[in-house]
Amino acid sequence: MYAISLATGDRGGDAAPLYQDPDLIGHIYAGPYLALATGGCRVLVDAEGVAGFAVGVSDSVAFADLLARHWWPALRARYPMPDPDETTADARRIRMIHDPERTPAEVTGSHPAHLHLNLLPRAQGRGLGHALLADWIAAQRPGPLHVGVNRENPRAIRFWRRAGFADLTERGRTLWLGRNDAA
Repeated sequence: MYAISLATGDRGGDAAPLYQDPDLIGHIYAGPYLALATGGCRVLVDAEGVAGFAVGVSDSVAFADLLARHWWPALRARYPMPDPDETTADARRIRMIHDPERTPAEVTGSHPAHLHLNLLPRAQGRGLGHALLADWIAAQRPGPLHVGVNRENPRAIRFWRRAGFADLTERGRTLWLGRNDAA
């Protein structure tokens, strides 16, 4: 899942050339769900191996609080805050570990659950993402659900809109989309 996070971490494309530490994206978008979100993971496997995953939680605010207590402290000790003038991809992700962005309250207020869904290119465009999403929703029954998408990733935005998610708000680089009938 860490490798998939890296392989899709540059607006849906391969972020490996951008990072010195290939685990940074996974520490944010995969690891905490595996460690702390019991049962909230679905993995897509094809003939070549793991090709995608969906992870999420039904209460984003409570999960952010859980991360503050049990996930971020060890990573903060491992990754010191970079100098303010450092602009590398690694520095950006390390800053996210030290100062995680909270989902806007207007999003979590109406759509408290969230998920991350990532597919390797070989699994994209074949309906597998929609099947993985449906499987995750059927297993989790999360209720109103949101996702955050990089505004510079039009393919992902199209995917989520086709999956019934509507625009909620934008903040910085993130477009927040929600779906009400995810229960």
